[in-house]
Amino acid sequence: MGDFTAAVRVELLKLRRSRTGWITALAFGLVALVDALFMVILKDPAAARSWGLLGAKAQLSIGVADTPTALGFLAEATGIGGLFVFGLVFVWVFGREFADRTVKDLLALPVPRAAIVAAKFTVATAWCLVLAAWTGALGVGVVTALRLPGAGADALGHGLLRLLLTAIMTIALVAPFALLASVARGYLAPVGAILLATFLGQIIAALGYGAYFPRAVPALYAGIAGVQTRPGPIGYLLVALVGLAAALGTGSWWRHADQTR
Repeated sequence: MGDFTAAVRVELLKLRRSRTGWITALAFGLVALVDALFMVILKDPAAARSWGLLGAKAQLSIGVADTPTALGFLAEATGIGGLFVFGLVFVWVFGREFADRTVKDLLALPVPRAAIVAAKFTVATAWCLVLAAWTGALGVGVVTALRLPGAGADALGHGLLRLLLTAIMTIALVAPFALLASVARGYLAPVGAILLATFLGQIIAALGYGAYFPRAVPALYAGIAGVQTRPGPIGYLLVALVGLAAALGTGSWWRHADQTR
């Protein structure tokens, strides 16, 4: 337990001294800003046109200006954009050791490899959850500042819970990028895989099979395609299996990293 705690402290120190934390927080801050802009437009389209925020023939079809819509938009953005942002967090945590050429020193430490991998997963997961909480807090701020209707405790609780569960599923789905960053020994391959996974998720969801494709499940759960196309138990099970397999695979790779060099 002492080795794990020490490894977590080291990973937290790396994150604190990196710009990654600020950049990812800014990314979700921009999403909340877009959410606020959409709510302003939906609340008063005529005024939005007079301000130049909306073209004369343009319109938004994301819903109405209320609390469920505002928080739902953030949950959907987390299900889609979170695959990229959360993926970058995991890729950075694991891939930086190869980019900075510190992996040899890390492997030479008298610390169990399992503790190192567990610490990296713990810090990456914790930061992604912090980003989800940050997004939820900004969402509540949007609802409060714009005085959106339906801002009762039930609506807020349901919206924030949906955002949290979407984030948890997305975190499970980005775990394979940690393994890919380790195997590929850097950033390029896993970043390309993130883009490919995001693209495939959109295409397969559009074809109507998203409920059985893990990459599309969080966005569908968040409501990107309506209630009729929400995933079933099989989709959620596949998400859990992807995360578990990736964690076990990453741990196995690091245990035998000396033989793979």
